[in-house]
Amino acid sequence: MTRTWKNSEPALPIMEGSPVPPEWRVPPLDWDHPPWNRWAFRNMRSVATTVDIPRGESVWEMPADVSDFSDLKVALPGGETKTWAQILDDTYTDGTLVFVDGKIVAEGYWNGMSAATQHIIFSVSKSVTSAVAGTLIGDGLLDVSALVTDYLPELEATAWKGATVAQVLDMTTGVLFDESYGDPDSHIYLVDVAANLKPPHPKTDPTKLRYSTWDLILSLTEAEAAHGERFEYRSIETDVLGYVLERAAGAPFAELVSKRLWAPMGAERDGFFTVDRAYYPLADGGFCITLRDMARFGRLLLEDGMRDGVQVVPKTWIDDIRSGDHGLANDYLRAGFPNGCYRNQFWIPDRSRPAHLSLGIHGQHIYVDPEMGIVAVKQSSWPMASGVPEFQAQWQAGVKAIAEAFS
Repeated sequence: MTRTWKNSEPALPIMEGSPVPPEWRVPPLDWDHPPWNRWAFRNMRSVATTVDIPRGESVWEMPADVSDFSDLKVALPGGETKTWAQILDDTYTDGTLVFVDGKIVAEGYWNGMSAATQHIIFSVSKSVTSAVAGTLIGDGLLDVSALVTDYLPELEATAWKGATVAQVLDMTTGVLFDESYGDPDSHIYLVDVAANLKPPHPKTDPTKLRYSTWDLILSLTEAEAAHGERFEYRSIETDVLGYVLERAAGAPFAELVSKRLWAPMGAERDGFFTVDRAYYPLADGGFCITLRDMARFGRLLLEDGMRDGVQVVPKTWIDDIRSGDHGLANDYLRAGFPNGCYRNQFWIPDRSRPAHLSLGIHGQHIYVDPEMGIVAVKQSSWPMASGVPEFQAQWQAGVKAIAEAFS
């Protein structure tokens, strides 16, 4: 079964019934493929083993003055015009929120979602991991100029030997890693198996399978470039970073996310990470949170790492995300962002402006534009993992149209 549905179309009866008919049970190999992903992304507790990320005692209030922008006409790149409602339907939106000038002005949920649903945000998790790194740097516990092996000496026998923490953050190490989504013999599929998200695929070479994320990292001994020579997007870098943070702080990654970010940020609800068989959270893409807490994280970035006068993430780290420039980009990055770069686990669309993006496969977005006072977030279940830049571009055009209409 490959077909899926848009929000304007009848939903398929996935995981419905008592008992659920065999043909509507989510298959372990394909939970992230259509049509199953439209159910799975908002029900990850039923898909994977997880660990909670507790919130704190106080909640950061998010003032709201929500309007209906469904009929707002949006001029899209390429000259086409769509309404905001059409954009959201065409891009398989599960939830979206736009925060402008200190208040929520647009918010909506579809596909069985609600304000309480914890939806997986995939690689937006990388930016969360970066924010935690920023707090350790601010406290003098982490030095990004240090070698990765200063914190993880076991990696002396891997392709990370000689790489710095900064190069891991910017994804400019020379480690060979194949991020081909959907390929059962790619490194990223091996991550899914090691992270306990999927069973081994029949086409996967069994000699490459590993018990845990750490074991997979230790198996990556081949380099394809000198460290610092090129940018290449590789999710495993963030998992290495997560282990670096654990060693630097002397605490489990889940605890660091909760105590250094989620609680002081004022999240309204607990989050959770998927974990591997060794109970290590998937730092590169396993975080599951509500839409509003996703927006709170974006707001924290917008407000220079500060919540109600308290510095949660150092402003120097936020400034480095926006203005630091390692000067490297590959063809894939330049195709979407001709003047862009990748910095500290964030996408910079235009290095001449302070706006930044956190992006996850299947349509998870955080867009922060300090000059326009915008935070916009989106949780989606695209039928494909990636390769549809027009989906993101259309939504971003809609966000800017809403901001302009509101102002």
